[in-house]
Amino acid sequence: MTPDQAASLDGPDWLRERRIAAAERFVAAELPTPDEEVWRYSRVDEVDLDRFHLGTDAPTGGLPSPVVEVLDRVTDRAGSVVVHNGHVVAAELDERWVAKGVAVGGLDQVDLDPAAFGAAPAEADAFAALNDAFSVQPVVVSVPAGVALDAPIVVVQWIDEPGLLVVPRTIVSTGADSEVQVLDWVGSPDGVEALSVPLTELTVGDAARVGYCNVQVLGDRTWQIGSQSSVVGAQATLRSFTAAFGGDYARLRTDCRLAGRGSTGDLFAVYFGTGDQTLDFRTFQDHTAPDTTSNLLFKGALDDRSKAVYTGLIQVRPHATGTNAFQTNRNVKLSPDAWAESVPNLQIENNDVRCSHASTVGPIDEEQEFYLQSRGVPPQVAERLIVGGFFDEVIDGLPVRAAEPFIRERIVAALSEHTWVEEVQQ
Repeated sequence: MTPDQAASLDGPDWLRERRIAAAERFVAAELPTPDEEVWRYSRVDEVDLDRFHLGTDAPTGGLPSPVVEVLDRVTDRAGSVVVHNGHVVAAELDERWVAKGVAVGGLDQVDLDPAAFGAAPAEADAFAALNDAFSVQPVVVSVPAGVALDAPIVVVQWIDEPGLLVVPRTIVSTGADSEVQVLDWVGSPDGVEALSVPLTELTVGDAARVGYCNVQVLGDRTWQIGSQSSVVGAQATLRSFTAAFGGDYARLRTDCRLAGRGSTGDLFAVYFGTGDQTLDFRTFQDHTAPDTTSNLLFKGALDDRSKAVYTGLIQVRPHATGTNAFQTNRNVKLSPDAWAESVPNLQIENNDVRCSHASTVGPIDEEQEFYLQSRGVPPQVAERLIVGGFFDEVIDGLPVRAAEPFIRERIVAALSEHTWVEEVQQ
C-alpha cells in the first residue's frame, strides 16, 4: 500500500492527486492503539495489514447468488449498485429519475463535483487515509435539488475473496429540498478472512430528507473498521439506521454533524452478537448550529461469548443554542459469558440546551418474564417474545422499510440458535 499503488488506480486527475496525498499520509501514520480513548476496548491491536492484499482486478462472471437474492427481494426500487470485492460490477437507475438528474453508480459513471468528495469528512486517522488512498471505485448516489425519489436506492456490497482488503467508499449527496432513501446491504460468506475499511459520506442539503440504512451481515472471519460521516444542512433531516449482525470484529464510527440551523439527525442501531464476535460502535453527535436536534437509540443483544462496545459523545458547541440532544444505549445479555461496555458522554458549551443520556447492560427483565409466565406463556417462548420486542422500538424507526425483512429474519435466526434455559434443563 504505497503512493505508487494509489497513483495507479483509475480515476480523474483530481482523484488521483487526492489518492496520492492520502497514501503519503497513510504511510507516515501509525495505526491507532487501544490506549487512545476513542479506540479503548477495541481489537485494533490485532490488525495485521500484511495479511491482506488490495484487489485491483474486477471480478468476472455473473452476480454472486446472495447479491441476486437481495435484489430480488427489493424489486420496488429506484435504482441499484452492486459492488463485488470493492469493484462496481452493476448499476441501474429508472429512466424517469435519470431524466430528473439523479445519478447512481461508480465514480467513473457519474459526473460528480469534486467538492462533493470528502464534503462529509471522516476522522483524520490512518484508516480514513487508507480509504481515501485506495478506494478503487467509489459509489455515488447524487440527488439534485427539489427531486424526491419515491422508492429506495439499493447498494449491495459483497466480499468473497480470501485475504482481500477492500476499502469501499459510498457518497450520498443531496441538493436542497430533495429526498432519498438508501439501503446499503453488506455481506460476505463465513470462513472467508477479509478486512473491510468502508467510509460512507452523507451530505444532506438544506431542507433535504435522507434515510439511510446499513445492514451488515459479514461472515464470521471478516473484519470491518468502518466510518459513517454526515453533515446535515439547515432545516434538513437525516435518519440513519445500522443493523449489525456479522463479522469477527466489526467496528463502526458514526459522526453526525448538525451544521445548519434547525437540522435534525436521528441515529438508530440494532445489533445481535453471537459466538466470539465483537461489535464496536463509536458515535459523535456534533451540534454546531442553533436549534438543532439529535436523537440516538442503539439496542443490542449479546449471546454466547460475544462482546459489544458503545461509546458516544454529544457535543454542543458554543453557538449551538436551543439544542435538543438525546442518547440511549441498551444491551441485554443472553449469556453469562457475554460482555458489554457502554459509555455515553456529554460535552456542553452553552446553557441553552436540553440533553440527556442513558445506558443499561443486563439480563432479560425478570418482571416482564414473570408477567408473561403468569399468563401461561412457557418460559422459552416468553424470553423469545421479550427479546424480539426489545428491538421493536428501534425497528419502528426504520427510515428504509425495505430493510425490515432482512433485519427481522436475522434476529429470529439468532434467537433460534440461542440455548434457552428450558432446553439446558431438559
